[in-house]
Amino acid sequence: MNRRLDPNASIYHALVLVVALALSSHPCAGDDDLRVLPLASNRPQTAEMMRQYLRKLAHEAFDDRLDRLEFLQTGEQIKAYQENLYDQFVEHLGGFFEKTPLNANVVGGVTHSDYRLQKIIFESQPRYYVTGNLYLPKTPPPYPCVLLLCGHAADAKAYGLYQKAALLMVKNGLAVFCIDPLGQGERMQILDGSGEPLYSSTTEHMLAAVAPILLGRSLATYMIWDAIRAIDYLESREDILDNQFACTGNSGGGNRTSYLMALDKRIVAAAPGCFITTNRRKNERPGPGDAEQNIYGQIQFGMDHPDYIIMRAPKPTLICSATHDYVPIEGAWEAFRQAKRVYANLGFAEKVDLVETSNKHGFDRVLRTAAARWMSRWLLGEDRQFFESDTPVEAREALNCSPQGQVQLINGANSIYDLYAEEEKHLAKRRQEAWSKLETLEKKASIRRVIGAKALDELPAAHADITGTIPCNGYQIEKVVLSPEPNILLPGLVFKPDGQIADLVLYLHGLGKHADARADGEMEKLVQAGHIVFAIDLRGIGETATTVWRYPGTTKWMGPSTAEFFIAYMLGKSFLGMRTEDILQAARWLNQEYGAQARTARIRVIAQGEAGPPALHAIALEEDLFQSITLQKTLISWKSIFQTKETFNALIHCVHGAMKVYDLPDLVAMIGQERVELIQPVNAAGEVVQ
Repeated sequence: MNRRLDPNASIYHALVLVVALALSSHPCAGDDDLRVLPLASNRPQTAEMMRQYLRKLAHEAFDDRLDRLEFLQTGEQIKAYQENLYDQFVEHLGGFFEKTPLNANVVGGVTHSDYRLQKIIFESQPRYYVTGNLYLPKTPPPYPCVLLLCGHAADAKAYGLYQKAALLMVKNGLAVFCIDPLGQGERMQILDGSGEPLYSSTTEHMLAAVAPILLGRSLATYMIWDAIRAIDYLESREDILDNQFACTGNSGGGNRTSYLMALDKRIVAAAPGCFITTNRRKNERPGPGDAEQNIYGQIQFGMDHPDYIIMRAPKPTLICSATHDYVPIEGAWEAFRQAKRVYANLGFAEKVDLVETSNKHGFDRVLRTAAARWMSRWLLGEDRQFFESDTPVEAREALNCSPQGQVQLINGANSIYDLYAEEEKHLAKRRQEAWSKLETLEKKASIRRVIGAKALDELPAAHADITGTIPCNGYQIEKVVLSPEPNILLPGLVFKPDGQIADLVLYLHGLGKHADARADGEMEKLVQAGHIVFAIDLRGIGETATTVWRYPGTTKWMGPSTAEFFIAYMLGKSFLGMRTEDILQAARWLNQEYGAQARTARIRVIAQGEAGPPALHAIALEEDLFQSITLQKTLISWKSIFQTKETFNALIHCVHGAMKVYDLPDLVAMIGQERVELIQPVNAAGEVVQ
């Protein structure tokens, strides 16, 4: 272990030393003097630690996937690839639900000279209502039918561009079923006292995406299920042809089209719009998509955008893209090339194509026409040229299906949050029974598996550089850079009393080590009482925090690290697990460095806010290293996430499927109530729990 800078260390470490020494000449001053890393070390976009760390892991996984793709030559190889991805996709969605009665009703309609429209309400799950408009041609039935999935337009099925797409297809012989997505149109989930929506569709989607992660699901699971049940409904109608279903949609609708066409074998033809690209491109610009667009582990197990097409090969698929889209057009062509090779190897190169409009993001006339002609070609067998007319569209109120324009105002309606709470209730009983039967070592193994953390004896020793010293009155502050793994640097401050050492204290603050490090702060009080205090920034906190570069509109609820959370999530990694390992390695370093000088080598932990849950995990997993923990204003339980619709910075603590195994209070019980002090614990809404 290195107490001083290793002469063989990297240039970067040398830079850390030079800058830190320059900053350390002002004893016990402000935050700038307490900085450990040089300012340039975490420069926004170009050098931010967690962005670079996750980018490297992602690119390695992307390269592995491309290597596997090169071996897809024969039908047998392609089939095995498709089946593996399908199984992984469904597993990481958490599986689907029991098919319950749809209880579908035609609640109204509109008749025009050249088409008819029916207003439909059905239940994709019990009392969980889906609203849709079914456009029917005036020609004799039965008809092939296109499921039209809407993007993030507030009016959803009533949005003008989606009405125009439906009208173009229905006037050319195709039935069209356009449904409102969760959190849009008539299916807003959070209403004010007067029944009006509180938030935009994108905000609703983000808020609704937190809880299902803990269930081992995704918001996408529920949205895909709505679409699957819509196809079930269409199958039940005598005027709709069986085995002649298609799907199209744009933006968020292009995302759900991509999912559905990969998962539901009944989809004959598909045309996803303004979505297909590659994750390598999209994660860089504009960043990961809305919550439902990020599937757990998909980068790790090798499912990229082109695979939504490859999984259904050789069924007809048209990629609809826009030159000036924020969805990278370069990635769309890369995805097309990958899919085209697979289709060609199967002998059906003509069944996949791409159309590019020289426009911005949106389902414009070029893309609507291309999608409609694609459906006509493959569903009707008519390879015709037809064009969109300037037909007027209906007002939203004319297309509403529910009595008051929002399904949540229907007596007895379930919201998505009701579904989550009901599933958590069922899980809780099974979880508690299973957990109670486990021995302590089995519990620890389960925790490590869930959060993806190694045991302490499997973790490498962290490299430590002491880069400077600040003399203070009765104590000194040493600046430390801890490197627990390649490309991760954790800045820390060691407060050392001049006299005899009492206890070792590991101080973890969710806002960064500087928050309580100034004169007269909590750390100074501890060091003046004779304790050595090691305050360290966990990854993504303090000096290593990433500037908000994605989802700025939902940072208030989701927290500042949302983009990094979702990239890690797609890699199958959790911030909770990574930070737990940071704490274990920091504690081991503190123990080995100063334990012999203290009255006990076991460490006291003080953790505040965002640092609390990983600290709780670290102590539960390696209790012999620690003597006690004080948690201040930290999340009291994952269960509280199911008790609010508006969580505040709870996403960063979520781990896929964790509530199948344990909850945070189970860790407190493992450690022992006498060793855990809770000060002003908070629930998922950010409220102090009395």
